[in-house]
Amino acid sequence: MVSLEVPELAYEAYTNRQLVAVPLAILAVAVAVLGITFALTGTPLALGIEFTGGAELTIATTADQDEVVNAFDQEPTSVQPVQDEGQYIVQFAGGELDGFADGDKSAVLQSLVDQAEDSSLEPSDTAETTADGETTIVIGDSVTSPSFGAQIQQTALLGLFAAFLGMSAITFGLFRTFVPSLAVVASAFSDLVIPLAFMSLFGIDLTLGTVAALLMIIGYSVDSDILLNNHVIRRSGSFYESVHRSMRTGITMTLTSTVAMLVMAAAAWFFGITIMRDIGLILAVGLTADIMNTYLLNVSLLRWYKFEGVGR
Repeated sequence: MVSLEVPELAYEAYTNRQLVAVPLAILAVAVAVLGITFALTGTPLALGIEFTGGAELTIATTADQDEVVNAFDQEPTSVQPVQDEGQYIVQFAGGELDGFADGDKSAVLQSLVDQAEDSSLEPSDTAETTADGETTIVIGDSVTSPSFGAQIQQTALLGLFAAFLGMSAITFGLFRTFVPSLAVVASAFSDLVIPLAFMSLFGIDLTLGTVAALLMIIGYSVDSDILLNNHVIRRSGSFYESVHRSMRTGITMTLTSTVAMLVMAAAAWFFGITIMRDIGLILAVGLTADIMNTYLLNVSLLRWYKFEGVGR
């Protein structure tokens, strides 16, 4: 791994209140964003069709994105090109489809398929040929019912909660002291909330893919915070020497991962892979927040524990 020259920060020049002011202020803004979004829409984040229910078509055509949108009576929720395949993944949220909630969902899906086939979209090389020799541009279709989507949503949220709860239990078991364990949990909580607010502000849907990104953020956060706590509590040297030792490893690791996620997001944007772009951006925001929370919020709590609290 490439080693960065991490300068020693003058922590002595700042009080603990000054150190926690910035991360707590940003956390407060993030919570406010999620709260306002919840008050306006009923959910803190926009939900993907995996959670709300809806229909999805895979269309093989040489047409551009605007022509695909205009092929349907109802505007799609999203149209994602499949790079170099001459295909589009077209999604319709169930709440925006007439007759989807109470009617025959198979009939609604068939209506969308018929609209695509009856349009003037030109088939691409990946279009399929039926048994009677006709070319069909819809090469895949699926429907998710709202009730099934709600079950998936509940399972995904339980997974996030279980991961956070398990992380907290392991942390308390590892250090067996309240303040250092609380510092890890508080940093991880902030690392999770800030990307959620970013998703809300920039219209990134909560999908199974973005849930996976949030789970990865929990793992990254615990890794860097435990590294810091282990150096300060269990290794020799002064408090500030221990913090700087952990920074040399932690910041190098986190910045390397952040750059990798930004490169992935840029490449995914170029090739039109929306889910990979979203995952890359969420992880980049979460890792950036992790640097702030680990070396401001966590350090301030550890310093209070070592010099003013029960660890003095």
